[in-house]
Amino acid sequence: MQRLFEPAVLGNLTMANHFIFPPIKTGLGSPKGGVTDRHLDFYRRIAKNGPGLLILEPVAVTADGKEHPKQLCIHLPESAGELKKIVDVIHAENRLACLHLNHAGAAANPKASGANPLAPSGFVCAATGVEAEPLEDYQIRTIIDGFGSAAGKAVSAGFDMIEIQGGHGYLISQFLNAKTNKRVCKYGQDRLLFFREVMSAVKQAAAGTGIMLRISGNEMSPEFGIERTDLAGAIKLAEGFGISVIHVGMGSACFSPPWYFHHASLPEKPQMDSLAWVREQTSIPIIAAGRMGRTDRIQKVLDESRADFIALGRPLIADPDLIEKWRTGKAKEARYCGYCLQGCLHRVKSGESIGCNINPEVAFPELQKTAKPMKVLVAGGGPAGMSAALYLSRRGHKVTLAEKGSRLGGQFNLAWQAPGKQNMKEGLTGLDNCVKEEVKSLITGRQVDLNMVREIKPDLLVWAAGAIQNIPTIDGINTQHTMTAIDYFQGTKTVTGPRVLIIGAGRTGIEIAEKLGKDGFEVVATKRTDPIGSSMEIITKKLALMRIGQLPQVTLMPHTTVKVFRADEVVLEKDGETLLVPPFQTVILATGMLPVPGPDKKIRDSVPNVEIIGDAAQVKDIYSAVQAGYQTAVKY
Repeated sequence: MQRLFEPAVLGNLTMANHFIFPPIKTGLGSPKGGVTDRHLDFYRRIAKNGPGLLILEPVAVTADGKEHPKQLCIHLPESAGELKKIVDVIHAENRLACLHLNHAGAAANPKASGANPLAPSGFVCAATGVEAEPLEDYQIRTIIDGFGSAAGKAVSAGFDMIEIQGGHGYLISQFLNAKTNKRVCKYGQDRLLFFREVMSAVKQAAAGTGIMLRISGNEMSPEFGIERTDLAGAIKLAEGFGISVIHVGMGSACFSPPWYFHHASLPEKPQMDSLAWVREQTSIPIIAAGRMGRTDRIQKVLDESRADFIALGRPLIADPDLIEKWRTGKAKEARYCGYCLQGCLHRVKSGESIGCNINPEVAFPELQKTAKPMKVLVAGGGPAGMSAALYLSRRGHKVTLAEKGSRLGGQFNLAWQAPGKQNMKEGLTGLDNCVKEEVKSLITGRQVDLNMVREIKPDLLVWAAGAIQNIPTIDGINTQHTMTAIDYFQGTKTVTGPRVLIIGAGRTGIEIAEKLGKDGFEVVATKRTDPIGSSMEIITKKLALMRIGQLPQVTLMPHTTVKVFRADEVVLEKDGETLLVPPFQTVILATGMLPVPGPDKKIRDSVPNVEIIGDAAQVKDIYSAVQAGYQTAVKY
């Protein structure tokens, strides 16, 4: 792997190393698609000691190809000048910049583009649920011209390379694919024609600038995905145009988003097989993209000659210094991405800007040292407390972090135990290592009380004591073998069967139901109000429900309230109808959490400043907790 840190030749360019930052939607743009200060902070931080080449987030070559309301634009008169701001930031860190050109086609977002999506033929993109309208010939010409115009603007903005999105179920792939291109005109009779004309327009407008092609090694959709014969033809065509490198991802934006976004729970073999297949088609260098943030996986790709360059996207969002830490032998200090999609994709799809569960600094200016150092006591070593202690220490405050348990992490210690979330454990380990390295005073096994406050005499008390389980009042529940969701994950109580009732089929309840179902228990999970799996990231939720659907012994019951436990039956109410079901041997309460009570009056009166943060203020999620700690440091 050492050779990846050495300078690399890519086309007519020389990069600082063999790493690439792939195009990742950020949601940081202005409503008009302009560059913001947060963009500059974001790309500056990634570029600093980072990958040799940074590919900017996708830009749509025409307005009708946009995916996000805050997506950067290239089609406006001022676009080149706007994008040059990012190029200059990247170049200032001695790194190269690439512009990613795309038209989403059927995957375009009507709320972003202001019009119905367009595609070679009419079909519904499953991810949006909107039926695309077939393109008219003049519209095709406009889009091709848009690619050419965008390439010209890329050159004038100073980009070192241009990437063309030819895969992932977007417009070029839709033209190549016989399943989505049913046109009877020349663009249907020769499905390579649109791609050929796009390549010609880009080459002509950006003569002398290196071009890379992004594809899906496998769109992972038997019904709608592109066939390999069509994809092989596209690779040969691109090879004839003299492209510099092929950037290989997976999946389709419309029909297989979990593969497109490389969700943590998916198997690795299909990706490895796809890289091997692409390698067989061409001698052009290959970039491997997707879940490459572990050195053992990278080494496997290199050992098997599957790729020449490695793309790191979310891993560099989780830790922008990851490459440098690897290079200098400090891998244990890294914070590793868990591929959970919670802080990044989930937020962007919700209309917010990109973030990260374990890195709250994403797209914010670098923290500065405080002019007024204080003595700080942080009560609680969960995600909020760890974050507050870490960033307050970096600001120059003298911090003591006190955790009543035997180890740091709080409920983060339990989160990674859920199905498909095992990769999150390394993120917790990295955060834990950072805190232990940078926070000078750590106390475990002792709860913050008045004596500790009087002993330390803090100028600021940060109360991050977390949350406790909400226990519902149900007739007869005291006669049952019950445990909380926390008890279950901690293993402090034993589940007996064969029948288990989970009260609360939100995120935690769904995760427990799947684990118990796989263990052979007969599981019923009820949800009183919100939809099943409420608050779950959408792709994670769909995958979990799909897996649960394959477990016949697991039953999910939305709009269902547990009313009474009796010796020989349990009374449920579903949609106003009373149901009597056989008794359960175990009842697990996943009925939400409540904030731990705040510091009492004596403690408050003993400290000049008190901040209550994380779940102790309002129960939310890991992302919100880590952000709360960071924002407390910003405030002080």
